[in-house]
Amino acid sequence: LPACRDSELFIKDLHFDEVPVRIYLPRVPSASKRRGVIFFHGGCGMFGSIRSHERICRYIARTSDSVVVSVGYHLSPEYKYPAQTLDCLTATVHFLKTAENYGADPDRIIVCGDSVGGTYTASVCQELVNRRDIPKIRAQVLIYPFLQSLNFNLPSHQKNAFTAFLSLERTVLFILKYLNKDCSMKGAILAGSHVPESINLKYKKWINSDLIPEIFKLGYKPPLPTSFSPQVHEATKELFETRFSPLLAEDAVFCHLPDTCIITCEHDVLRDDGLLYKKRLEDNNVKVTWHHMEEGFH
Repeated sequence: LPACRDSELFIKDLHFDEVPVRIYLPRVPSASKRRGVIFFHGGCGMFGSIRSHERICRYIARTSDSVVVSVGYHLSPEYKYPAQTLDCLTATVHFLKTAENYGADPDRIIVCGDSVGGTYTASVCQELVNRRDIPKIRAQVLIYPFLQSLNFNLPSHQKNAFTAFLSLERTVLFILKYLNKDCSMKGAILAGSHVPESINLKYKKWINSDLIPEIFKLGYKPPLPTSFSPQVHEATKELFETRFSPLLAEDAVFCHLPDTCIITCEHDVLRDDGLLYKKRLEDNNVKVTWHHMEEGFH
């Protein structure tokens, strides 16, 4: 939808340090400063836009009486990774510094995103934990986020491998296209051939089917061992960056993250990413609210 007149909201298209944003301001005067919500849309970093998520942003602004900023980060492949994450970070920092200009309380800013928008949300919050020159983010909302690219054989990957819209093969294909990589590596990555044993051992404590609650493991079969491919690993090193796989961040980062709301869906290949992130946060004493949609899909 384009920005058009709304009886309850002022809607403006702006730029925050050259990053396009659309801001939604409730028309009714408020006695105090409102919450602020920064929203990053989904779409694998290649699709989606401010326009595609117009309805949800209006809904959030109306129902929560908040100032909502929808970020139109530049898409791949025209803008190569990590331009998308950096755009989200730039827009967030700008809003944290200028929130009061829009009637928002800089100490009550929430960052929110769906799918890869959830990835950007997690990444931005991690990158800002040590910043002292701007207000702290109050909370993060991760809506069925993509959070790791080491293991594509978790229970939710197996259960939902052929689910409509976002199958397991399509997920890996989108990752390769997003990073402008050779898509013929899809099979090797699905098998885990891109991960050397040393990295598998290092992150097993955080990314492991044993950490998934038993209720979500019905019918799960542990994958067979696979051979490591140095060529595929070398060509896909971005997959191991915390900016791309926020689940790989150290505990020293996790323990400083803001209060978190995680939404997972039963019929979603990415379900277990959310479950593993939830556990990491709880293990680091971060307050987590979890909503699981049993009939939901990506």
